[in-house]
Amino acid sequence: MSSPLESLEPKHVWSHFDGIRRIPRPSKHEERMAAHVADWAKGKGYEVIKDATGSVLVKVPATAGHESAPTVIIQGHLDMVCEKNSDVAFDFLKDSIDVRVDDDWVKANGTTLGADNGIGVATAMALADDPDVVHGPLEILFTVDEETGLTGAMALDPSILTGRVMLNLDSEEDGAVYFGCAGGADAVTTLPVARRRASLGSVPVKLVIKGLKGGHSGLNIIENRGNALKMMSRVLLAAVEKGLELDLVSLDGGSKHNAIPREAFATCRVPKGKLDALQAAIDEMKGEFEAEYGSIDPDLSVVVEQPDDSEEMREVFNQHARDRLLHLLRTLPHGVLSMSRDVEGLVETSNNLAIVRTEKDKVEVTTSHRSSVMPALFAVREQIRSASQLAGGDVHEEEAYPGWKPNPDSAIVNKTLDVYEELFGTRPALKAIHAGLECGLLIEKLPGLDAVSIGPEIRNAHSPDEMVQISSVQRFYQHVKALLKALA
Repeated sequence: MSSPLESLEPKHVWSHFDGIRRIPRPSKHEERMAAHVADWAKGKGYEVIKDATGSVLVKVPATAGHESAPTVIIQGHLDMVCEKNSDVAFDFLKDSIDVRVDDDWVKANGTTLGADNGIGVATAMALADDPDVVHGPLEILFTVDEETGLTGAMALDPSILTGRVMLNLDSEEDGAVYFGCAGGADAVTTLPVARRRASLGSVPVKLVIKGLKGGHSGLNIIENRGNALKMMSRVLLAAVEKGLELDLVSLDGGSKHNAIPREAFATCRVPKGKLDALQAAIDEMKGEFEAEYGSIDPDLSVVVEQPDDSEEMREVFNQHARDRLLHLLRTLPHGVLSMSRDVEGLVETSNNLAIVRTEKDKVEVTTSHRSSVMPALFAVREQIRSASQLAGGDVHEEEAYPGWKPNPDSAIVNKTLDVYEELFGTRPALKAIHAGLECGLLIEKLPGLDAVSIGPEIRNAHSPDEMVQISSVQRFYQHVKALLKALA
């Protein structure tokens, strides 16, 4: 069966993107991706260097006559955020992404698409393959583990790179040039859970919140989309505060630190005669959510299911453990915390209440915070630490990664703006992004590195609604192609 991408332009990019998405995902799919790009490069006769973390550097000789041009680093990452809707049967460890073409957009069916950063990787490969591309020496850097916290770039051996001009192909807006990004960090709070035997006469119920848009915790945080975990804590506390005897068995939701939670699930027990009272409390809260989020999350669903009883469901949180967890979730910050004083319209600091996982004797709560001002980032971390410690939790804080400070005098930024204007007749927007790009880390590792980030139009990254615009990929490819020629 032929792929729907085979007929799309530019063919060089889509052929590589199609090959990337067809590779099954093992336990660490970047290893397969790294092997894929290394085999492709070796087949072309290019020099390949693989560092200790698994990132791959491909050295592409200059077009004849341009050997003395400055070496340009082209950079993207090999991993993707693996998100799916709960009602979709899909195994990211085995299945290939099921894509469709919808007018001017490529989409996936019920899962993330992987255009972030599959399009960047495919574009880099296409540039090396395309005989019409004029360029100086290229160092194509494919990093691993970007989505887990930029750990591949953190651990990269900088000695393998000689270039000091870099094109990062990991931004997601057509007609925009990015020259700055936020730093970030994660924290995991572990709350101990003491359990007791459920009350006699109680029955199990499962509360399900779904239908939210979710999305990228940096790019989409400014839209004030609903967070299923925050909603679930409010629903359960509303029922408790109305005097309903509600025992908590488990609470789970979210799956990635950098994705806004779209779904949350709570298994509880209530007295058999109080199901109507529970439903009334839920209906009241759903009305409040619709008033708050109806325009941005119109498909919100809050439902009660009645699962079969089991021995596991008869072991419930004691009241103290239940209240500590629910009050912590209601207290932890989520969303935009401050806007930039220097760049109009840019989110400066935010936090994402990202994941809750219940085990028999503990609950883990993951938060992910971003800021373009590092003291503000650490202030959010301190706030989360204080709230967690007041709730009796133990906090593990991951290493923070640095932001990328905008440099309006950057030669590569201004060249990128000029080339775009020459091609398309309009000046692109110059922006900083409230998301983590690897540019900040690589600039820190490579003194003198001058970087810029560009990309096609990708919407709803990190969610099953992710899509990439076909026409923008064509413009993106033309832009990078012309930029490399200008630099050669």
